[in-house]
Amino acid sequence: MSDQPLQPYPAPGQPIDELQLAEIKGAILAKLRLAIGKDAGMATKRDWYMATALALRDRIVHRWLMVDKQSYDAGRKRVYYLSLEFLIGRLFTDGLNNMGLLPVFETALGDLGVGLPELRKLEPDAALGNGGLGRLAACFMESMATLAIPAVGYGIRYDFGLFRQFISHGWQQEYPDEWLSFGNPWEFQRPEVVYHVHFGGHVEHTAERGRDRPIWCPAETVEAIAYDTPIVGWRGQHVNALRLWSARAPDPLNLDVFNTGDYISANAEQSRAEAICKFLYPNDESAAGRELRLRQEYFFVSASLQDLVKRHLDADGQLRSLAQKVAVQLNDTHPSLAVAELMRILIDLHNFRWEEAWKITVATFSYTNHTLLPEALETWPVELFERLLPRHLEIIYRINVNHLAQAEARCPGDTDFRAAVSLIDERDGRKVRMGQLAFVGSHRINGVSAMHSDLMKETVFHDLNHLYPSRITNKTNGITFRRWLMLANPKLTSLLRETCGEAVLDDFSLLGNLEDHASDSAFQQRFRDVKYHNKLALARTIFERLNIKVDPSALFDVQIKRIHEYKRQLLNIVEAVALYQAMKDEPDRNWVPRVKIFAGKAAASYHYAKLIIKLINDVADTVNHDPDLKGRLKIAFLPDYNVSLAEVIIPAADLSEQISTAGMEASGTGNMKLALNGAVTIGTLDGANIEIRDHVGAENIAIFGMEADDVMIRRKQGLDATDVVRRSPRLSRAIAAIENGEFSPGEPNRFARIADAIRFHDPYMVAADFDSYYEAQRGVDARWQVIPAWTRASILNVARMAWFSSDRTIREYAEDIWHVPVRPSPKAAAKRGAKRGAGG
Repeated sequence: MSDQPLQPYPAPGQPIDELQLAEIKGAILAKLRLAIGKDAGMATKRDWYMATALALRDRIVHRWLMVDKQSYDAGRKRVYYLSLEFLIGRLFTDGLNNMGLLPVFETALGDLGVGLPELRKLEPDAALGNGGLGRLAACFMESMATLAIPAVGYGIRYDFGLFRQFISHGWQQEYPDEWLSFGNPWEFQRPEVVYHVHFGGHVEHTAERGRDRPIWCPAETVEAIAYDTPIVGWRGQHVNALRLWSARAPDPLNLDVFNTGDYISANAEQSRAEAICKFLYPNDESAAGRELRLRQEYFFVSASLQDLVKRHLDADGQLRSLAQKVAVQLNDTHPSLAVAELMRILIDLHNFRWEEAWKITVATFSYTNHTLLPEALETWPVELFERLLPRHLEIIYRINVNHLAQAEARCPGDTDFRAAVSLIDERDGRKVRMGQLAFVGSHRINGVSAMHSDLMKETVFHDLNHLYPSRITNKTNGITFRRWLMLANPKLTSLLRETCGEAVLDDFSLLGNLEDHASDSAFQQRFRDVKYHNKLALARTIFERLNIKVDPSALFDVQIKRIHEYKRQLLNIVEAVALYQAMKDEPDRNWVPRVKIFAGKAAASYHYAKLIIKLINDVADTVNHDPDLKGRLKIAFLPDYNVSLAEVIIPAADLSEQISTAGMEASGTGNMKLALNGAVTIGTLDGANIEIRDHVGAENIAIFGMEADDVMIRRKQGLDATDVVRRSPRLSRAIAAIENGEFSPGEPNRFARIADAIRFHDPYMVAADFDSYYEAQRGVDARWQVIPAWTRASILNVARMAWFSSDRTIREYAEDIWHVPVRPSPKAAAKRGAKRGAGG
């Protein structure tokens, strides 16, 4: 295998290199025999998948080791991305695509009598995340590799991740997601990479050379074991690592206790350690659940910082240069403990003085905030912190003393201001504010859309922004087009390559060339053919999973998000009830056929969100079996939403539901994926919807409802919506049907709680925005019926989405926050080439 750059991605119909094809077939067969232990005649489909994955992995590792050595030899600055979630999905076709090997592997497997599409379905989605936060981290890791930024992602290797979602009689049921049950060909266990993570105990203070020397005497130690997964950039030019930590006890079995016959107690220490990496987001309704969550966060933070400090010392020999050689990005508040942990490492283990350690810490960290919901900023009871992390609480107290001194200097005598910015919340029991800690300990704090970043300054971080006015910046999220266009929608990608040129695979700004064809009737028909093909595939999936037949020529109306009140799946299903009632009233009207598609998980302890899922399924059961509708309205809730299911739904969507309460969605990335694949957005002016509108054009998006300022005013006026409901006959009737048991005849009061909430306590503005939403949907119906105009809007959504690439986002992080060089953009490289040519 050569060290030279890989060949360009093969054009459609381009002949496969016969020597390379023979090499790939030989490699797959060798892996089948030597790694799997099977002959071709006895191999199962899973055996073939594992052998093929291992053959591909060999080629990835070759590049990985080479570029890693080169970056260390060159002394390049490295980025470390700390995230509790990495929703990486399936890596098999992702690796094939980015290495430029998808066509040759597909041909090789075909020659061996195996279909690539069959094999790709055997790979489970890695259960390492839940929603947008984790998927964003995955997109960013891929873009960092594509832009040749030396980087490591740090997280937890969950045994079961969040959960597998089943729908039983309309109710969400949770089961373990056993994604590792057949092994994981993409990871490398590093048994030699072990770090001790401590909990509990007490802190002793001694005097040493006139300085206070704290000594943490922990009561418990857990070992963190590293597992590395290669993350391949586009064209395989650069490969980074995702390093995940698994937990174990130093003494996995108490042999003395075991020999007494108490076999369960003998494993107690190991079970307690392993609980750290069993599940993502343990139920925090109980004290034990909250403690486990804090143990998870510190476990992965401590192991990661110990690892990156060791890497830096091995490369540079001393820690004073840490901030010049290392950038650490905290993805949301979960890794906030890194601020206190780095201070502990510098002061307690490496004898730095406080002031220098703090200067290094702030210069090293930056923090991405993903939410304006105060409860999502995380707080921990001081009592729990003191019991679990006593040394870190001391450090946080001292950070707070210095921090509050700055606050006093800025606003002398203002006790309310000091209380607002303090790292300790003194109300209703003392709590440590993790969002505040991340803010104070970072040199840059970024929001993830222009609106979100502005609102951070006005709401959750208003006072901190006053104290540190230069820290907040904006970095609007992006998505990797390699996954969400090239892999998810190959037929559209082929059309784009033909229309915009092969260079579009490297320079997505060339998508803009589609604008020249947006009104061309022949091109429009080809574009519609691609969409129809994708809708057929989704219709098959809906039938296979739900036994519901849907018409692929209907408008596919999609809302795919975690189930939360602010995402407003409730608004969507209440509008579906009102539409259903209108169709029943006027059965002969020329209604637009519509399929409403929902997918998403509710947190295990979020009982109201689970009730919304039940309502969606109960309404679907009634609507889908009503003969009066003649199939013109169907509702489908697809269970166990994950990356692979998203790759089927998104290319088929006609309408993208981005209907969160204004001012509550930080950014969204599903909105970008759907628009990139030609869906027209219906949404509020919230998160990145604003920037999508500005790029695709207000005429190519459907905006409705209150804006963020309107929502804040209404909240101040009160949340009782009885007058709003009374003034809306459609809404009143829909609520009455829900409340009176029309969709739950066996249990008439099942949804009374939902009806009461809409009427009497409406913080998410379901009632207040209902009429505007309903009218916007009827406007969508009218636009759908003018086929050329709808198709033009769909094409222009694709053509104008290039700015939302995660490559652009990562360039901005690299230039403004991390200060690391990146591979030049295709346009910049072309300009430099032209200048060199002119000079030569």
